[in-house]
Amino acid sequence: MKFILLTTVVTFYTLQVQTNVLFPRKFKSIKNEIASYEDIAKQIINLAVYGSAQNRSYDRLARFVDTVGNRMSGTDNLKNAIKYMYNALQEDKLQNVSLEAVKVPHWERGEEMAIMIKPRVKNLAILGLGGSIGTSSEGITSEVIVVSSFTELHSRAKEANGKIVVYNQPFVSYPETVQYRAYGAVEAAKVGAVASLIRSVTPFSINSPHTGWQDYQDNVPKIPTACITVEDAEMLARIASRGDKIIISLKMGAINHPDADSYNTIAEIIGSKYPEQVVIVSGHLDSWDVGQGAMDDGGGAFISWEALSLIKDLGLRPKRTVRLVLWTGEEQGGVGARQYYESHKGNIANFDLVMESDMGTFMPVGIQFTGNTKARAIMNEVMQLLKPINITNLYKDAEGTDINYWINAGVPALDAYVPMCAAVQLQL
Repeated sequence: MKFILLTTVVTFYTLQVQTNVLFPRKFKSIKNEIASYEDIAKQIINLAVYGSAQNRSYDRLARFVDTVGNRMSGTDNLKNAIKYMYNALQEDKLQNVSLEAVKVPHWERGEEMAIMIKPRVKNLAILGLGGSIGTSSEGITSEVIVVSSFTELHSRAKEANGKIVVYNQPFVSYPETVQYRAYGAVEAAKVGAVASLIRSVTPFSINSPHTGWQDYQDNVPKIPTACITVEDAEMLARIASRGDKIIISLKMGAINHPDADSYNTIAEIIGSKYPEQVVIVSGHLDSWDVGQGAMDDGGGAFISWEALSLIKDLGLRPKRTVRLVLWTGEEQGGVGARQYYESHKGNIANFDLVMESDMGTFMPVGIQFTGNTKARAIMNEVMQLLKPINITNLYKDAEGTDINYWINAGVPALDAYVPMCAAVQLQL
């Protein structure tokens, strides 16, 4: 609930904070104007916590995931999800509900299995990584080399040739450790490996492999790649440390189809004074196929929708247009967001702030913000409106796959800060 309130209050009150704008008013005047919104902030909080909107976003999300399920890029399920949201946003009486066409990757997992056949027979839980090629129908049966880092892999390059590379990299942080998921296959292929298996990128496991996208590179052979569980990666490392030979049989039915038609889903509340100026609040609709996408990123998409609903229900009119964007193709590297950026960057001066929720809708402890010194001073004052829910901290460096295009172009950005220990990619 605090996540929704934080997003809504900051969305409603947004001065133009482009990094190239000179502020004509003294900061004291701006500070007083922000403080004047205290009663409005309390109205938003009361409606969400005690009023008719209590638990609404949760109920909406539950109905959505129960009805649609997972929403893999390029699939009929994603098409159904987009149609569902298009209708729901119209029923909510938001303005300018629309769909913007984009092309997205369409990767199909197929059947997959891995069996350790030496030194004993054991089924290994695996999940193919997005974009991976499949094996032949006979699969790949090969000796294994276990490494803990890219450095060790390249130092043992001759040993890795013709083998399956298993990465048992320790978890340091998600941004650092996810490099093994993204580039493990490429680095293994460079030394002649026939496949790669990557320890799931998580500090916690219940024998649960995690999927995610991986990136092949031009001029590097493509080899099948999948994640295995933390438990199995550590077991294989122990066996290898004793000098015992490991042989694994791997079969993957993955297929890469041609890019598919899809859409970013849009809705707005038109600004009362500066309708041409836009604040984006967003999450992504697509998900992986091994859960129902409730957390990644159904929760982020639905609290973003809820921010507009709360403003509308109270009959409030923000000065600038608040635009909800439900991205598509995020899990493949933000392909829908990239195409949206390319289509709209010609009017970049009219984009005042971009917001994304994709770090898990757990308890936020504040906001991460990217902007110049004056913009940060303004945001510090805006955060004071959130004292009733005890979230007033402003951190550095907003992030988000879908908003990074705007951040890199200099548009101020924010996202709710959720400690990473809580927001590990659970693939729920």
